Amino acid sequence: MERPARFEHTRFLGDKRTQLVYDLDEWSDPAVIDEIVEEGVGICFGPDSLAEARNRGYSLATPGARRRHRKPRA
Repeated sequence: MERPARFEHTRFLGDKRTQLVYDLDEWSDPAVIDEIVEEGVGICFGPDSLAEARNRGYSLATPGARRRHRKPRA
């Protein structure tokens, strides 16, 4: 999948709403990634690694799984 312009140097893209992280090198459904970018809820990690994403509470998204929604913390 081609990476979005805003995240062109990022491999792992997180969704702030669901606390899921997407591996842009392995992900095949562009609709989900486009939605994250359009709504402005994407986050990248430094260093750009799955370990850093998990350290911040994100878990790896799997294709075909149901998307979860978490309540924002007050």
